[in-house]
Amino acid sequence: MKSLKNSFSKTLREMNVPAPHWQKGFFDHVMRSEESYSENWLYVAENPVRKHLAARLEDWPYQGEIFPLEARGHV
Repeated sequence: MKSLKNSFSKTLREMNVPAPHWQKGFFDHVMRSEESYSENWLYVAENPVRKHLAARLEDWPYQGEIFPLEARGHV
């Protein structure tokens, strides 16, 4: 995670996006249902709009899934 955050921060600095880019630390969360996935996906997808990096969700060029995800029962 640290490497990913460092890479993104470097790119953001090159785009003149002022720091801080990240909160201290992070946490992960097991999504237990389709509803949970949809709610979390929408929250993440709307981050660029909340931070005024895009006027509309559709304007953000870095959106979508690389691989389709599916909800599975708790392991």
